[in-house]
Amino acid sequence: MTSLPDRGAAQPSDSSFEGEEAVAAVASSSTSEQRGEDSTSKQSKTPSILSGVFTPPFTFFEGHNQDSSQTCGPKSPKSSSGSYGWPRILRRIVCSGSMWRLLGCNKVLTSSDVWFLGKCYKEEESSDSDSDTGHSAFLEDFSSRIWITYRKGFDAISDSKLTSDVNWGCMVRSSQMLVAQALIFHHLGRSWRKPLEKPYNPEYIGVLHLFGDSEACAFSIHNLLQAGKSYGLAAGSWVGPYAMCRAWQTLVRTNREQAAEVENGEEKFPMALYVVSGDEDGERGGAPVVCIDAAAKLCHDFNKREPTWSPILLLVPLVLGLDKINPRYIPLLKETFTFPQSLGILGGKPGTSTYMAGVQDDRALFLDPHEVQMAVNIEPDNLEADTSSYHCSIVRDMALDQIDPSLAIGFYCRDKDDFDDFCSRASDLAEKANGAPLFTVVQSIQPSRQMYNQDEGLGSSGDGMVNNDDLDVSGETGEEEWQIL
Repeated sequence: MTSLPDRGAAQPSDSSFEGEEAVAAVASSSTSEQRGEDSTSKQSKTPSILSGVFTPPFTFFEGHNQDSSQTCGPKSPKSSSGSYGWPRILRRIVCSGSMWRLLGCNKVLTSSDVWFLGKCYKEEESSDSDSDTGHSAFLEDFSSRIWITYRKGFDAISDSKLTSDVNWGCMVRSSQMLVAQALIFHHLGRSWRKPLEKPYNPEYIGVLHLFGDSEACAFSIHNLLQAGKSYGLAAGSWVGPYAMCRAWQTLVRTNREQAAEVENGEEKFPMALYVVSGDEDGERGGAPVVCIDAAAKLCHDFNKREPTWSPILLLVPLVLGLDKINPRYIPLLKETFTFPQSLGILGGKPGTSTYMAGVQDDRALFLDPHEVQMAVNIEPDNLEADTSSYHCSIVRDMALDQIDPSLAIGFYCRDKDDFDDFCSRASDLAEKANGAPLFTVVQSIQPSRQMYNQDEGLGSSGDGMVNNDDLDVSGETGEEEWQIL
C-alpha cells in the first residue's frame, strides 16, 4: 500500500538539433538560427546609448503569440533579497516595457506568464517598475543565475592535453549550471540577486570557486570527467544526461569520503544527493520512482545518522521518446517549472545541451553554454573578483516540442516540509498524466519492484522496505545494470 505525505529506457539521439532561438538586445534583436554541437554561439554585443550605464545589458527574447497553460497565483509578499538602492531601481525602469517601447524595441516578452525556477512573472499592469513579479524583475532574476560556458586556456584535462572543452563540453557545463543554482539557493536563498556593488557575498564567491577549471576546484570539468569515467565521460566526447547525473553522484561521494579522511575536513556539497531511478520495469520504459524512505535514509546518512532531515538535491534522468519527445509529456514538463523546488532541466537539442531554467507559452527559456570564454580563477577569498563571465543577460528560447527526449530534471528541497510539498505536487502531477507520468512517488519499494540497480550491493530487503544498509549518502545501491543514456 502506497503511503504519501499530506499535501503541504531508449538510447537518445546524438544528432544535431535544429530549432529556433530568439534573442533581443537593448537596441536590436537577432533572428532565429540553427545550432549544432560543433557551432559556437556568441552573445550579442550591440552597443547602445545605455551600455556605459548598465553592465551587462538587459535583454529580452522574441515574443511568440501563444496562450499560456499556467497562470500565476496571487502576488507573493515582497522579496527578502533586499534593495540595492537607486542602481537597482534605475535598472528596473530601463528594463520596463514602456522604456523598451520608447527605445523602439517592439520584440519583447509576450503577455503570458513566465515561470522561472519555481517563480512566476507576469507583464506589469501598471507603471510600477519596482514590481517583484513583473518582466523586468524576471530579467534581474535571470541575469543573477550562474552561467557556465565553454572555456579555453585552462590546465590540460588529465593526460588528454586538451585545454578547452569547445564543441564537446556543453553537457558538463549545463550540469554545472543546474548544480550551481542549487548551491546558490542553499547558501543565499531563492530571492538572492547579484548585487551591483562590491565586495560580494563570500558564499557567492565560494560557489563560483567550486566550478573553476582546475583539479583544485571541487566541481571542475576536470574532476567531473574523472568521476564519470565508468559512465563513459571522457575529454573530447559528448555524453548524455543520465551519465552526467551518475558522474555527479560519484564526484559527490568521492568529495565526502575525502573530507572524512581529514580532520575537520570540509564537505563542498552541503546536501544529500538522490539520483532517482526506476524500478525493475524502468529499464523497459517505466517511470522513475521517488522513494520517500530512500530519501529519508540519504538525509539521515548525510547528517551522520542524526535523526534530522537534511537539504537534498534530486536529479531525475528521463527518456521521453525515441527520436523526438512524445507530445503528451510537454504539459507535464512545463508544470515542473511551477514547483517551488524547481532547478530546471538539463537537456536541450539533440547533441547540443543547454540549461533550461524557465518556460513561457510552449517555449523553454535557457542559458546557453556555447559561448567561448577564457578560463578564470576566482579565489574563495577574493570578494572583489570580476564575476561578469558567470552571468548572462541574453534570454534564449526553444520550442518544447523540439527538445531532445533524453533529459534530467532537478529539484532542491531545503527541509522535510519542502520535500513533503514536492512529493505532494509530484503525486498530483502524476495523476494528471493519464497513465504516463514523468515519475512517481511511493513511500517504500516492494521486493518485486527493486528500484536501485546501481553500484555494488543489493536493491531491496525482504520486508518490502529499501534496505538502508545498501544505501550510501550519494544514493547508490545495487549492481549497475542501467543502460547509459
